[in-house]
Amino acid sequence: MAAKRRPKWLTKNLLAMSWVSHLQDAASEMLYPIMPVFLNSVLGAPAAIIGAIEGIAEGAAALTKLSSKYVNRVISRKSMVLIGYGLAALGKFLIAIATAWPMVMLARFVDRIGKGTRSAARDAILVQGVAAEDRGKVIGFHRTSDTLGAVVGPALALALLSLFDGDIATIFWIALIPAVLSTFFVLIIKDTEPATRKRQKVSEPNGVKGETVISSKIKALVWVLAIFSLVNFPDALLLLHLSQENFTVIEVVGLYLLFNISYAALSFPAGLLADRIKPKFVFSFGLLLFAIAYGGLAITTDKAAGLVFVIIYGGFAATNDVVGKSWVSKMALANQQLAVQARLQGLTGLAVLVAGVWAGLCWSLGPGFGIVPLLISAISAIVAAGFVLTFKTEAY
Repeated sequence: MAAKRRPKWLTKNLLAMSWVSHLQDAASEMLYPIMPVFLNSVLGAPAAIIGAIEGIAEGAAALTKLSSKYVNRVISRKSMVLIGYGLAALGKFLIAIATAWPMVMLARFVDRIGKGTRSAARDAILVQGVAAEDRGKVIGFHRTSDTLGAVVGPALALALLSLFDGDIATIFWIALIPAVLSTFFVLIIKDTEPATRKRQKVSEPNGVKGETVISSKIKALVWVLAIFSLVNFPDALLLLHLSQENFTVIEVVGLYLLFNISYAALSFPAGLLADRIKPKFVFSFGLLLFAIAYGGLAITTDKAAGLVFVIIYGGFAATNDVVGKSWVSKMALANQQLAVQARLQGLTGLAVLVAGVWAGLCWSLGPGFGIVPLLISAISAIVAAGFVLTFKTEAY
């Protein structure tokens, strides 16, 4: 019986990059769910500081993403990916030695600079040579593998918290292992495209040199997705809300693990669906899931209900990330992939920075515990869902 051939979209680069992202995310997500509790309970940082730290971190990533195409003029995309993962590992080392919240802020800044350096270049390599109608599956497959790392990470954190009697510092040091390994595994990735400056010395197909102008339709779509991100504040604040609603540290980590299981399980189906129907329908549905999750968490203190809303939020995360990235990728030319991903991820990251700041500042309004920001975001998502449905831009 002949061996079953691998689908064309399931490239060696996709498989290799999926393992790299899996390891790095496992390292990151060992730390992320305990970070808000660590900052608030151990280092004494209030909600506004936690929101600012995550906002500044995401802002750093966003600005770095926006500059990706300029960095690519000097170094290759693969080098950008390698440097990005190396900086992420360095950021985790700085967290491990932190004794005050400003040190954590620096660590998160370095980590997110790494994310910003690698993300657009990585996503451009992922769709290299892949047909537009298959890019949802590619992005979805990679996101599933990446997020499975986010399942492994919190699971390890739970086990280690139990094993080391709640010693957070030990977890920080152990997280360095997969972070460093992921950096070394980048070396097996193949990228046939050199830095832009070198590429521009040779004419591309149809006499086009370098990168052509990004269309107004793509720019409009990116702005729509970025504007919504102004109400999508960092997950660290959601975890803080849960901890303030009488969930223990172990329970918060468990809920975050559940979120990532939902996120991982739904990422590939979201990409597959976005390849079969118009992405705007899938994206709008994701916004409704966001509204249900944020609104539900705002109005209930029931732990069982909180568990359900966290699972629903995982569904939103899958559609938001996978469908957004694949949507712009379908619309862009082959030589525009890094530029459009940089624009999308950069602008949405800057929006998350703003969201983290305003949500942190409003955290204590009304009943407190972030209820007011959660309700504002939920209502805004419903409005955004209706607007996206009227959006005229087609995928391809």
